[in-house]
Amino acid sequence: MDDHDLMIALAEGDDTALKELFQRHAPWVAGRLRQRLPAGVVEDVLQETFIAVWRNAGQYRSEAEVGAWIWGIARRQAAQWLRKEAALEGAEQEEREVVWQARQPPDPATKAGMHIDLKQALQALEEDDDALMLARLALVEERSMSEIADYLEIPIGTVKSRLYKLRQVLRASLKTGGY
Repeated sequence: MDDHDLMIALAEGDDTALKELFQRHAPWVAGRLRQRLPAGVVEDVLQETFIAVWRNAGQYRSEAEVGAWIWGIARRQAAQWLRKEAALEGAEQEEREVVWQARQPPDPATKAGMHIDLKQALQALEEDDDALMLARLALVEERSMSEIADYLEIPIGTVKSRLYKLRQVLRASLKTGGY
């Protein structure tokens, strides 16, 4: 049975179809969620995703790939978790959503080009170990500002101002080809 047929069966109440969809899609969905969420949260968000798939199977339209539809649900579940977490921590919801959007992986060709450009631009920072560390944490490891602040043991405002200055240096280096 292909994914489309499984969605039809699930909408008609066949719970074994959900099990099959889970076995097919959960591993890669979890892998993508791990890139964006803390490790301890991924299983909960994954579970909520497939509960939503089960509840909303009747709303699936065959124009979309089943995997894309499931990923859309997973993204909404992750965003919902991030909003709840932000409210609990007193962090600004907008900052969390910016972090979520920033962590969206580009296509492989774009990512490779960005990696080459970044590597060359970072050569402008050769003498500044602090700037290189900040660049590695923010741009390579894609850590959030609060994670960087914790790691470097500095206030989040200092991280923001240093990132601003770092981006200016890197932009100037990329524009002038000064690498």
